[in-house]
Amino acid sequence: MTSLDAITLSVIQAALQQTCDEMDLTFSRAAFSPVIAEANDRSDGIYSAEDGSLIAQGSQGLPVFVGVMQYSTRTIIGMIRDGRCAAPDEGDIYIVNDPYLGGTHLMDVRFAMPVWRDGKIFCWLSNTGHWPDIGGSVPGGFSASATAVEQEGLRLPPVKLFKKKVLDQEIYSIICSNIRVADQRIGDIRAQAAALYVGQDRLFAILDRYGDETVIEAIAELRRRAAEQMRAHIAPIPDGIYRSKAFVDSDGVVDQPLTIALAIEKKGDTLTFDFEGSSPPCIGPMNSVLATTLSSVYLAMRHIFPDVPISAGAFEPLEVKRPEGTFLDARYPRPVSGCAAEVSQRIAEAVFAAMVQAVPEKVTAAPAGSSGNFALGGSDPARGRDYVMYQISGGGYGGNLSHDGLSNGCSTIGISKSPPVEIMEQAYPVLYRHYALREGSGGAGEHRGGFGLAYEVELLRGEARASFVMDHGRVGPQGVRGGSDGAVNSVTVYRGGEAHVPPHLSKEQDIPLRAGDRVQVGTPGGGGYGDPLKRDPELVLRDVRLGYYTAEQAAEMFGVVVAANSIDREATRELRVAKK
Repeated sequence: MTSLDAITLSVIQAALQQTCDEMDLTFSRAAFSPVIAEANDRSDGIYSAEDGSLIAQGSQGLPVFVGVMQYSTRTIIGMIRDGRCAAPDEGDIYIVNDPYLGGTHLMDVRFAMPVWRDGKIFCWLSNTGHWPDIGGSVPGGFSASATAVEQEGLRLPPVKLFKKKVLDQEIYSIICSNIRVADQRIGDIRAQAAALYVGQDRLFAILDRYGDETVIEAIAELRRRAAEQMRAHIAPIPDGIYRSKAFVDSDGVVDQPLTIALAIEKKGDTLTFDFEGSSPPCIGPMNSVLATTLSSVYLAMRHIFPDVPISAGAFEPLEVKRPEGTFLDARYPRPVSGCAAEVSQRIAEAVFAAMVQAVPEKVTAAPAGSSGNFALGGSDPARGRDYVMYQISGGGYGGNLSHDGLSNGCSTIGISKSPPVEIMEQAYPVLYRHYALREGSGGAGEHRGGFGLAYEVELLRGEARASFVMDHGRVGPQGVRGGSDGAVNSVTVYRGGEAHVPPHLSKEQDIPLRAGDRVQVGTPGGGGYGDPLKRDPELVLRDVRLGYYTAEQAAEMFGVVVAANSIDREATRELRVAKK
């Protein structure tokens, strides 16, 4: 327990949260790359000086980084203690993207900075930004058929990129010599560092106002309360084991699905997550490192119990058994480019599919579960320079007990949004010929799934290479409690007037494009929740009038007969009886 009064504790909690939020905003506003500046593919947080435990994270940062940055900060602290990493001086900032040291894929680059107070480290500030390119065999880093991590790009252990606030030009030169469009990286690097400096200033203001010991006491109490709140949510769940499965389309090399098998044991006020029975490590880049696997479980539980404040305490009642011998515990040199953006969402889907059995009132059917990773790299002859374009896209969320799923929502693992079409067309030699909701893609249910996104982009000039690492192209997002699956992901490339569908459906790399060639993508819709034959016919009619479903789909999926823009109630009654 704490001696702090409730108001002071609440104010300090809000101040720590605001510090992280300001870091997020600074990062996005100062960054050069649209994927950070517009899509907000980044996150910032505060971590314990003792063991790297999460203290606070920005509300506008990617949730998947919540466990990853905790893991990587702990790793840096441990490596410094073991003498495997240079000890810090005041003003130092470490850079690291090694996935096996608490990361995701190589494009997610983390900075970590110790905050000094009276000659000792008070805490660490850390952030992650998705760089649009990190080298490797294909522009953008999303190699769909890599068989070793070296093929995916430059891998950095923790090294000091800034020494006493001064950028190390030698390390910076090494980085720039190994990535494409290197001249733009200085903007993202400076933005990433600036976010940490802003966080430090805001943190000093909190410490100066309340005193170091008071803030330390508040942090400990907030962690204790987060654990207590999570336990309070878990305790009413009936004891037992809840099982589920989710599937990755393929690893990009072997055209066979990968299985995520999950058993969640609820006992008392704790949950134990066991992935025994999942597929072994795969040849292609759909392996997940341990830090990403852990973070995927944490963020899924965050979706289910969103009122629990984010801190290390929220994770204490969640035990995740290390999934050794599976593709969810990747070891060097397994390739991992698809782990953060795709496999993490299949892990979350498995958590949802198990937990909906335990708390059906709090869990949705499966969301789209794909970040829609589309990288396009080439040279723009009109501007005389190379470019790497990275497109992420949303999809439908699953329906739930009380309402339909959200349409064109961000990926399960984040808050990132698709960069505005206007920004993409200004920055790259492309034209978006179509950009709209993907009608009919939501899975049928008493509460249907949300709709995915449909877009088509044309290369206007020059030559380029396209790569895709997506998922849910083989099987759509799971419907639950009688609901139907959402529509699958679809990718079609039109070259010289001929249509090309990737053999792995949603994964392929290095597809050559010329001016006039087009890429057409349809992202998945969310799964349906509940029996579709119980859906209110008036809601089905509304969807038909809005063009979301055709009259034929209304009859097939929901058993509702729509004729002359109205419901034929007698025919609907007969059809629903026949369908039961």
